[in-house]
Amino acid sequence: MISTSLSTVADTIQTAIAPVFLLAGIGAILNVMVGRLARIVDRARTVEALHPRSTGPEHDRHVWELRLIDRRVTVINSAIFLVVASALSICLVVALMFVSRLVNFHIGGVVAATFVLSMLLLMAGLIFFLIEVRLSLDAIHVREELLELDGKGK
Repeated sequence: MISTSLSTVADTIQTAIAPVFLLAGIGAILNVMVGRLARIVDRARTVEALHPRSTGPEHDRHVWELRLIDRRVTVINSAIFLVVASALSICLVVALMFVSRLVNFHIGGVVAATFVLSMLLLMAGLIFFLIEVRLSLDAIHVREELLELDGKGK
C-alpha cells in the first residue's frame, strides 16, 4: 500500500536535499566543461582556416595543433559524458529514495550503491577534465624562437 502522507513526502524531500544540491554543483561543473569545449571548437576553426594557407614550419605547427585539438575534444567530450552520467545517477538516487519511502521498499543498499556509482562517475569526469586542462597547456607554450631571448633574460 502506498503511504503518501504529507509528513512522509516532506521527510523524503528533506533527505533528498543533499543530492539535489550536488546536482546544482554538477551543473556548474558542466557549464565550465561546455565552455571549454566551445573555446576548443573556436580555436579549431581558427587553425583550420589558417592551415591551407600555411607552408613549412608554420604548416607543421598547425597540423600539430589540430591533432592536439582533436585529442582535447575527445577528452573533454568524455569528461562531459561522465559528469552527465553522474548527474543522471544522482537523479536516480533521488527517485529511488522517493520510491523506497512511498512504497516502503527497503532498498537502502541499492540507493547507496547508486550514490557511490555517481561519485565514481563524477571523479572520472573530473580526472578527464584535468587531463584536458593539462593538454591545453601544451598548446599555449610560447615557442622559444618567438621569445627572442638570445641569451637575454635567461
